[in-house]
Amino acid sequence: MDVRRWLLVMLCAVTSLVQADEIAVPGKVILASEEWRDYTNKDGTGLAWDVLRRVFEPAGITLKIRSEPYTRSLGLAQRGEVDGWVGSYRDEAKGVLYPHWNFDSDHIYALGLATSPIPTVATLGKYSLAWVRGYKYEQYLPTARRFNQIERRDGILSMLLHARADFYVDSLNESKYVLSQAEDPSKFKLTPIVELPLYVAFANSARGRAMATLFDQRMKVLVKSGELKPIFEHWKQPYPF
Repeated sequence: MDVRRWLLVMLCAVTSLVQADEIAVPGKVILASEEWRDYTNKDGTGLAWDVLRRVFEPAGITLKIRSEPYTRSLGLAQRGEVDGWVGSYRDEAKGVLYPHWNFDSDHIYALGLATSPIPTVATLGKYSLAWVRGYKYEQYLPTARRFNQIERRDGILSMLLHARADFYVDSLNESKYVLSQAEDPSKFKLTPIVELPLYVAFANSARGRAMATLFDQRMKVLVKSGELKPIFEHWKQPYPF
């Protein structure tokens, strides 16, 4: 009886070690994100991809990317078809795992006419707002009451010029891109509104939990050492830590 019990314990222990090893060292991490210019470019370049390579690849895990629309990226993570969704706000969605550490912060701006009043978080309720569908800024801007969710960023400047919205709300990079399409940029102005930490939302699975744990371990090391600062300097973005 003692011998059989000992053999059973050893078998369970070996099985657990093999399974843990398979989860802890998957060889690659597959992350999905909307394509944001100079941030998550489809060719694998951009600030976010550079940061995440620095997180995972020194640990022996190769970064694989998928460029998908925002809501589809979330769905892929929720179904476990990718290991994580890049660019989520904290607790923005259910069915995914959020690590302790963010990898960046989103600098949220309001784009409006140069003649418009200067908006603040406290005064946003006075204005008609617009942002891209799926971004759910209403969860983070509680004073926002009147807003339209648009499908694409095309036509935003015309919307502002024809008073169909007072302000367009988006990240600084995307707002600058929209502004760059203006024939006369002096007709518009950008106003900072809020800073929102950005996360990788991992799949809710044993593999996802292992990835989130590793992510937190590596981010703690990288922030303490300052190794990420040159990446933000290279892409001319504020260092969020």
